[in-house]
Amino acid sequence: MGRFLSTPVESDAADSVLPRARLIDEIGEFWSQFFVQAFSPYRPELHYMRGPGPAWRAKHGRDAAPPDRSA
Repeated sequence: MGRFLSTPVESDAADSVLPRARLIDEIGEFWSQFFVQAFSPYRPELHYMRGPGPAWRAKHGRDAAPPDRSA
């Protein structure tokens, strides 16, 4: 197993700007994704089936009562 040695690097003002810029970018990306997901126009609950469809009606007849879903 190898050993890694590091030497301290003198910090400049430019080095301290980079982490701040990354943090600002990450915060901006977070809010961007938040608004995309929170205010998405796609609403899947509007697309769910509410009852028996045409295949069920063809199999059971048009006058058949739909199955009880209260269980």
